[in-house]
Amino acid sequence: MLADVVLGFITFRWLDALDILIVAILLYQLYNLVRGTAAINIFLGILSLYLLWLLVRALNMQLLGSILGQFIGVGVLALIVVFQQEVRRFLLLIGTTGFMSGKSSPLKWLNLKRTFSTAETLNISAIVSACLNMAQEATGAIIVISRESNLQFYLNTGEKVDAEVSAKILESIFYKNSPLHDGAVIISGNRIKAARCVLPVTDDDEFPAHLGMRHRAAVGLSETTDAIAIVVSEQTGNISVTHEGELEYEVSPKRLRDLLDRWFGQNA
Repeated sequence: MLADVVLGFITFRWLDALDILIVAILLYQLYNLVRGTAAINIFLGILSLYLLWLLVRALNMQLLGSILGQFIGVGVLALIVVFQQEVRRFLLLIGTTGFMSGKSSPLKWLNLKRTFSTAETLNISAIVSACLNMAQEATGAIIVISRESNLQFYLNTGEKVDAEVSAKILESIFYKNSPLHDGAVIISGNRIKAARCVLPVTDDDEFPAHLGMRHRAAVGLSETTDAIAIVVSEQTGNISVTHEGELEYEVSPKRLRDLLDRWFGQNA
């Protein structure tokens, strides 16, 4: 083929360039998922071991290559166990971003894409107003807004509410004397589905020590789902937003509205 390039005794095809590009992108995404966690050292160790195995094979060192090959072959199963949470996040990333979730998604063409949160337009103003009022009164709160991920498991841990989103209801739920104020509120569509829900906490060793369990739970949920979590700090009154494992701290009401408009507005 004309597209092939011969470098000495190596034939380099355009498919080889595409292969290298795809692998580089996948490795970069995997690195982003484990960056800042204890799994990063394991990831780098495995990558180094794999590169060593490739070098041993290139040098035709049969005994060492055979030993490393057997280890790597069995190690695939071990990786699934060790990186269970990271694998879940990686698959979620593939399934909820890019061509798999866009307007031109092939799943959408086949009518296979489920919608969990777009049946009704979210009352963004009510959420922003409730967060602002609770922030001014230093009322602790954690509000989870579902997108594509099914949060049924976490809904089952709380008390069913099933009410339309309004600022007064949200504020009354998180009022300090309310029996539902502990835990998270989960919103789907424009309905408050449940309150007092239990969320998973992040195991990130580098998580800021001055942030409490609400922030840890919000980040923990966003690491394993595509849901958005809003936290109002009881100590400082600051508002935080988490998305895909990333925490944005000290968010202003205007910034909160802009973020929610981006994710849940009519043109989202």
